[in-house]
Amino acid sequence: MAKKPDHNIEDEEIIYVSKSELKRDAQQYQQLGIDIAELGKKQREKLPLSNELIEAMALADKIRGKHDAYRRHMNYIAKVLRTTDNVEQLQSALDMLLNKNNQAEVLLGQVERVRDEVLERGDSKINELLEQHPSMERQKLRQLVRQANKELKAEKPAKGYKELFQYLKEAILP
Repeated sequence: MAKKPDHNIEDEEIIYVSKSELKRDAQQYQQLGIDIAELGKKQREKLPLSNELIEAMALADKIRGKHDAYRRHMNYIAKVLRTTDNVEQLQSALDMLLNKNNQAEVLLGQVERVRDEVLERGDSKINELLEQHPSMERQKLRQLVRQANKELKAEKPAKGYKELFQYLKEAILP
């Protein structure tokens, strides 16, 4: 009688990866490489790149004008990224770096809303601001609000309006 193998085929899990999924992964690595290559040298220094990737990016900067060579080199960078361990860490660092402008826009939008509230509500909003930001000067803030309101009513150039925004931005933003 023939001896049966100790393990069952059912116990082993075979993971099938579709060809489409492999292509999507390859495209993601390709796009990540392109995104990194488009950054400036100073911005790239903030990313956790391996020595091999740093050298590849330096070469990419040199051949950027040569279309076919650049495309082939981007394929090489994607290949290097596929073998890199810290791709998730690299992607998150890149996302943080690219999202800085978005965060700045959100903060400036908040300052604009505060400025509009101060102009609308007057002293009550000024008192709230002084409680939240003790470094602000009540007299200067009231003077800027008065000047901005006067300019808005007279439909003159908004110099005071801009000065109020600048003052609030310096006081509120870190």
